[in-house]
Amino acid sequence: MSNRKRSTALALAASALAGPALLLAAPAARADVVDVAYDCKTPIGDKSAVSPIDIKSVKEGDGYKLTMSFQKGVSSSPIELGKGAMNPSAVIAVDGAEKTTVPVSGPPNAEAAPANTPIKISDLSGTYTPKKSGKVTFTAGVLTIKAMGTTTTCTPGNNPKPSLELDVTAAAGAPAGSPAGGDTLPQTGPADSALALGTLGGTVLLTGAAGVLWLTRRSRQART
Repeated sequence: MSNRKRSTALALAASALAGPALLLAAPAARADVVDVAYDCKTPIGDKSAVSPIDIKSVKEGDGYKLTMSFQKGVSSSPIELGKGAMNPSAVIAVDGAEKTTVPVSGPPNAEAAPANTPIKISDLSGTYTPKKSGKVTFTAGVLTIKAMGTTTTCTPGNNPKPSLELDVTAAAGAPAGSPAGGDTLPQTGPADSALALGTLGGTVLLTGAAGVLWLTRRSRQART
C-alpha cells in the first residue's frame, strides 16, 4: 500500500473513531455556581446577604431529583438556635420548554447555630417531572426559614441567572401543556366529587354542562 493510501486509511479510521466521541462529549447539561443576593424579611428587621448557589440534577425514573446547595449562610439569629430548631425550604424557578416552580426542602440544622452567626442552610432537594421535552433552566427562587415559631422570607433581589441548564425528556404519556413539578390538574370522577358538586351556605352548586342539564330537567319536572 502506498504512503498516500495508508495516510488516507488512517485519517478515515481516526474520523470514524472521533465521531462518536465528539457526540458523547456534547454537553446535555450546564451548571454554574451563581451568586444570589437575598433580601430577607426577618422578625428583627430587614437583612441582606449574598450566597453562591449550586443546583444539581440526577435522573430518577420519569423525573429529575434537584439539589440546591448554599455555600454561605444568608441569615442569622440574635439568639442561639438549638439543634433541629430551623427548617428551611425554597422554590426553584423553571423556564424554557415549560415554566413552573419546583418546591425543595431539607432537614433541620444538624448542629446548634450560635447567635449572630450566619446560619448554614442544609442542601434542599425536590423532584421535577417534565411535561414537555426540551431545554429548561433552573434558577434559585424564594427561600423560607422557619425557626422557633418565626418565619424568615428571603427573596432574590439581583435577578440571578440560572444555576442549571438541562435537556429534559417528558414522561411517557404526559399531556402536553400540563403543569410540572408539584402542580397537578383537578381530576374528575368519584374521587373528585367535591370539585364537581360543592356546597356554599347550604346551596348546591353544580358545575359543567351536565349540571346545567340536570338542573334544567329538574325545573321542567317541577312545572308539570
